[in-house]
Amino acid sequence: MTTSPAARLRLRLRNQKGISTAEYAVVTAAGCGFGGILIKLLTSDWGKSLLKKIFDVFLSMIGVG
Repeated sequence: MTTSPAARLRLRLRNQKGISTAEYAVVTAAGCGFGGILIKLLTSDWGKSLLKKIFDVFLSMIGVG
């Protein structure tokens, strides 16, 4: 007995229910790790001077600074 393509698709999707949850968990963990690195980088002396230079250039471009 052969099954229809729709039945095969439903069976395949039913077997992968937990995959999307695991993918969300991995992406969330990676995002938290990346955010932690950014915070550490931008609160260092090098990061603060970089942000100051960026804002100085931006303010001079719009004619405020």
